[in-house]
Amino acid sequence: MVAYHKPRQRISRLIPLAEALAIVDASTRPVAARNADLAAACGRTLAADVIVTGPQPEAALALRDGWAVRSQDTADAGSYAPAPLSGALRIAAGEPMPAGTDAVAPEETVLCRGELAESVAPIAPGDGVLLRAADAQAGHKLCLMGRRLRLIDQAVLRAVGIRQVGIREPRLRLVRGGRGGEVIAAAYEWLGRTLANEGAAVRHNVGAAPGQSLAADQLAAAFRDETSDAIFVVGGTGTGSTDMSVAALATFGQVKFHGVALLPGQTAAFGLAGTKPVLLFPGRLDAALAVWLTLGRRLLERIAGSQMDEAVSMAELSRKIASPLGMAEIVPVRRRGNSAEPLAGGYLSLSSLAAADGWIFIPDHSEGWPAGTQVAVRPLA
Repeated sequence: MVAYHKPRQRISRLIPLAEALAIVDASTRPVAARNADLAAACGRTLAADVIVTGPQPEAALALRDGWAVRSQDTADAGSYAPAPLSGALRIAAGEPMPAGTDAVAPEETVLCRGELAESVAPIAPGDGVLLRAADAQAGHKLCLMGRRLRLIDQAVLRAVGIRQVGIREPRLRLVRGGRGGEVIAAAYEWLGRTLANEGAAVRHNVGAAPGQSLAADQLAAAFRDETSDAIFVVGGTGTGSTDMSVAALATFGQVKFHGVALLPGQTAAFGLAGTKPVLLFPGRLDAALAVWLTLGRRLLERIAGSQMDEAVSMAELSRKIASPLGMAEIVPVRRRGNSAEPLAGGYLSLSSLAAADGWIFIPDHSEGWPAGTQVAVRPLA
């Protein structure tokens, strides 16, 4: 058991979100790269560009089933004046084109009479043929460093014969702390699935039983874990008598900030356990979501070396939004054609989150926007 006397947690100042992001950026760096089999790399961040070493395909291939022909032999062909084909050969899609042929005639355009093949329609040069290097030239970058490997990328790389790629896969320790029962359990489980979907290898701690705080020795063990690249803690960031996550980090590591001018999510904290970044999320689901969208995703992208662009679409506010000056705010919205309907502010109810299909960000220097304002809508995690 770790000897530990918990001081009462206090938030002395809410730092601006921009300042919090700068601290996270300065405290994080990409994890080491490793090679991985293509099958295991899907969803992970590429640590290097994937470059084609030779032309793809290496030789001209048939794009369809039919007859490999010399197009010049079909120039004057017609249904009433079939043109004899010399050297025409049956060919299947994907097979190399025979020497001397430059087109693939469809089955219905070639008539066979004994050993004689005749064309009843002209075929243009290259018709039905995938030319050499049509897919990619040698040296072409198929997939770029910093991009997460998608299923379609995986299929493309397999098609050109690439079996291994360099990836970065952050190992994240996810810890549940603080009280909250089903609410904190929901936030913990949601965050774990989200991190896995975003390309992290998530390692879970059993955490606290319902209604109980995580024991100090369990937090200390998590902060001292040498097998993880970063630690995310859900819960225990408030100022209640049983909240202890931030105080434990101060004892066993270093707290960089506690308290962010973010609605919701004011009790978020960040620090270091040795050199490992530690992000502490409020245990309330809406606040945990806001911290993930603003700070958590940023941290994960930094340690994964990710350069993925977030999908953003523009929409017109259906009604006015008021926001407190000096606080950045996350507002869930529901899309209706080209309009966005704000669903909540400050506290984000569970029903508003269930109805939302996107969110907008109000910076701390704004008091909100009138109806009709064009806003950037981002998808919910």
